Amino acid sequence: MNLKFITQAAIAAFGTYFCMYAFRKPFTVATFEGNEFWGIDYKILLIIAQVLGYMISKFLGIKIISEMPKYRRKFYLISFIVIAELALLGFAIIPPPYNIFFLFLNGLPLGMIWGIVFSYLEGRKTTELLGVILCSSFIISSGVVKSIGKFTMNTLNVSEFWMPFTTGLFFIIPLLFFTYLLEKLPQPSATESAHKSERKPLNKIERKQLFNTFAFPLTLIVVFYIVVTGIRDFRDNFAREIWDDLGYQDSISIYTYSEIPIAIVVLLIMGIIGSMSNNKKAFMYYHLTLLLGGLIIGLSTLFFQFNYLEPVTWMIISGFGMYLCYIPFQGLFFDRMIATFKIKGNVGFLIYIADAFGYLGSMLVLLYKNFGGNNISYVSFFISMIYVIAFLGVIIAILSYIFFNNKNKKNTNTITLKTLAYE
Repeated sequence: MNLKFITQAAIAAFGTYFCMYAFRKPFTVATFEGNEFWGIDYKILLIIAQVLGYMISKFLGIKIISEMPKYRRKFYLISFIVIAELALLGFAIIPPPYNIFFLFLNGLPLGMIWGIVFSYLEGRKTTELLGVILCSSFIISSGVVKSIGKFTMNTLNVSEFWMPFTTGLFFIIPLLFFTYLLEKLPQPSATESAHKSERKPLNKIERKQLFNTFAFPLTLIVVFYIVVTGIRDFRDNFAREIWDDLGYQDSISIYTYSEIPIAIVVLLIMGIIGSMSNNKKAFMYYHLTLLLGGLIIGLSTLFFQFNYLEPVTWMIISGFGMYLCYIPFQGLFFDRMIATFKIKGNVGFLIYIADAFGYLGSMLVLLYKNFGGNNISYVSFFISMIYVIAFLGVIIAILSYIFFNNKNKKNTNTITLKTLAYE
């Protein structure tokens, strides 16, 4: 294991995605109190606009990311961030409600950053380790950039409208530096390609055949991911409101404090799975994390409702269970799937199928909460959705495990399709 490579890759990937969150999430810590348009709370309109852009970005990414050649990655990465920051400038300059459109423009390019960054990491012996470090970036960064955004307003006296753009400015130079580090990473070695399968762009026909081959478990996973992403995004976007309901209105650090333990423990668990050299064994262990995640989410919430857990403890434990279910689908699960079945393709296609519909779920959750369940408190709604995740997590983990286990038994040799480039 090359420690120098791991260190550089981890710093580059973590730093790049951490910086991306500075262009996406700070606005959610503002309340925009007193602003309402068309009978709808202004902040809700902003979140819906950004999530809509982010969701469309994921659908576009199914094609763009899966077909993206390596030499164009840095160009797309930097261009997307610049577009997002310019959109935040427009949000600051243009008065409400017209500036809502600029939050849509902000989300539109940012949805493809994950696929670009992960493409630098996939197909390596250390992919899981690096992938978990990358995943920990969005667990931590979401809370940190909210804290920075609140600091910018409270201490630097920046208005709620200029705060997102100002926060983004702090991260432009770091982002360029981390992108440079990503570009300096060597390509996967011949040994890694043999062990994890060669990674290459997929055309339309190849993408269709790959999905059809694993249609049943992928459909289950997409259904589950719709719910997980919806409630995870709800927890992230309305962290201020949830913590306010729980009695932490005056705390700046709670957004960071509550997320760090989650990132550390999830990092350790995924790192252990990632250290397994046997692809099939590691792939099946990811199903176990889904099962455990569902149980942890449900039981911790039940204990909280019966007053056996304090609010902070519950938010940490339930968040941990949620990320156990969420993080594997950020590339780790699919990277092992490709390696297990010796598929010559790329993780980006599978990630963006899940993500596209996942953010459709996020949009549906937002619309339901704010137009169908607007009389329900944020905490009560959050609890209701948690039980849905817990149930689906347990059932789908079992069904997916059975399918892939049977597929392994039936296909002792590599799967071969006529038009898809398998070994």
